[in-house]
Amino acid sequence: MVIKEEILHSVGASIKHYRTSEFIFQEGDLPNYYYQIIKGDVKLNNYNEDGKEFIQNILSEGQSCGESLLFIEKPYPMNAEVLKPCTIFKLHKDTFFQLLNSSSKLCLKISNFLAQRLYYKFIMMQNISNQNPAVRLTGLMDYLKSFQNDERLYSFMIPLTRQQMASLTGLCVETTIRIIKVMERNKVVRIKNRKILY
Repeated sequence: MVIKEEILHSVGASIKHYRTSEFIFQEGDLPNYYYQIIKGDVKLNNYNEDGKEFIQNILSEGQSCGESLLFIEKPYPMNAEVLKPCTIFKLHKDTFFQLLNSSSKLCLKISNFLAQRLYYKFIMMQNISNQNPAVRLTGLMDYLKSFQNDERLYSFMIPLTRQQMASLTGLCVETTIRIIKVMERNKVVRIKNRKILY
């Protein structure tokens, strides 16, 4: 969790409910609020001219979205679209900055969170620039698994659909499905009840 819920309550953050496919913010909007997910999943995405979706990240409980733009006051370069019904803290940016100014510990925590995001972006850029689809998918799974302590083979269930994995890695769904089957044959992953264990 980025900021403790009791702290957000204490400074007057409101709680908003969003339905599936609803936008929390859209590309081109100006950032005026800090958003932190209490419950549900949110995808950060863009659509190209042909309407093809590119997913940049998928966020869940305890994570915040779009907070880095509050520091530079530039319009959002992406959408935040609800994947599963969400309950979200919404805090005006002025109050968010007052909160950061009052706590160096919280400021350090936010900096750490932003550094994690930059690391993710760097890893994903490396993966997407690779022509080998297996390398792209392995890079994504390595990154997701890196947040858990258990490093044993098949100890981590990938929390994404094949479509989401394809969108995150810039692959088509058919290629993603085919490569995952090859990875299963090579004992890199295990498939159980359609879920990928890595």
